[in-house]
Amino acid sequence: VLEASIKEYEYHQYNNHPCQHHHHHRHQNQQSNLKSKSSDNVVLYHGEPIIDRRSTFQAHLSPVDCLEQMKKAVNKLMENKKISEATHNIRAYRIQGDQPHTFIQDCDDDGETHAGSRLLHLLEILEAKNVLIVVSRWFGGTKLGADRFKHINNAARDLLDKCGYVVHTNSEANHSGRKKKGK
Repeated sequence: VLEASIKEYEYHQYNNHPCQHHHHHRHQNQQSNLKSKSSDNVVLYHGEPIIDRRSTFQAHLSPVDCLEQMKKAVNKLMENKKISEATHNIRAYRIQGDQPHTFIQDCDDDGETHAGSRLLHLLEILEAKNVLIVVSRWFGGTKLGADRFKHINNAARDLLDKCGYVVHTNSEANHSGRKKKGK
C-alpha cells in the first residue's frame, strides 16, 4: 500500500530540468516535469524515491536566497499531505551571507537522530549555497540501522547533482571511468 501511494506522488521525474545553483529561479520560464507548481516565488524539485525494506526516502530541493524564502519553501512543501505525513522530514539549508565566505545555515533532524547535521555536512562539503534540501522518509516497519543515513545522503546528493549543485572536476571524470584493482 505504501509503494502504491508513493507512486501516486511520483509525478515528478527528472528530465532536462533547468535548475542551476548560480541564478535565481524567480524569472525562470523553462518548465520541468521535476518541478512542483509554486507560488510566491517558491520553486520545488523532487528526486527519485529510494526504497529499501519498505521504507521510502525522497529528496526535495528549493533554491533559496534568504530565510524568509526558505520558510516559504518549507511551508509550501508541507502543503503536500503525502510529504507532511512522512515519518521524518529531515532538512538542511545553506544561504550565502552578506560577507564573502559567510553562510546562514541550519538543519533539523525531525526525529531521525543526527540526520539533519549529516545533510548540512553534505551541503558544506559540496560548497552548495542558496539551497534548501529536505529528505522525507516513510518508515516501512523494518529498522535499517546505518543504511538509513546512506539512503538519506544518496537521495539528497542525487537531487543536488541533478539541480547543478555538485561540481564535477576533470580529475573526477578521469577517475570515474577507471576500474579498481581487486585484492
